[in-house]
Amino acid sequence: MPADLSTLTKRADFLAANRGLRNARPGFVLLTRANDGLGKRFGVTVTKKIGNAVVRNRMKRRFRELLRDALPAEGLADHDHVLIGRAGGVERDFAAMRAELSKALERAGQGKGDKRRPPMNGDRRSRRA
Repeated sequence: MPADLSTLTKRADFLAANRGLRNARPGFVLLTRANDGLGKRFGVTVTKKIGNAVVRNRMKRRFRELLRDALPAEGLADHDHVLIGRAGGVERDFAAMRAELSKALERAGQGKGDKRRPPMNGDRRSRRA
């Protein structure tokens, strides 16, 4: 691993990244957030919705390699970068995902992100009545 990269291991860091910029792509969602001078850090998460352990681990290995390739040159300095796997991420071409990651990092560097969705708390019909 390059010397200027480190991995996120604490749940609090992942939750903090979730409050940052969000850039969704077909194979993944990139979350970025400033980390108060801790350098370039990255984390990967893939939920059980994606598949069994074999599929999830394969996707995480691909994401880690994507990030190790892209972040030294294109990553945001003193930011946390988190990739969240999406259903199409396992079958997607590696070069296509690399190009999408570059575009997502470029948008994040410009301070652009996707619009936030409202939180889903319980049954919405009960509040209308």
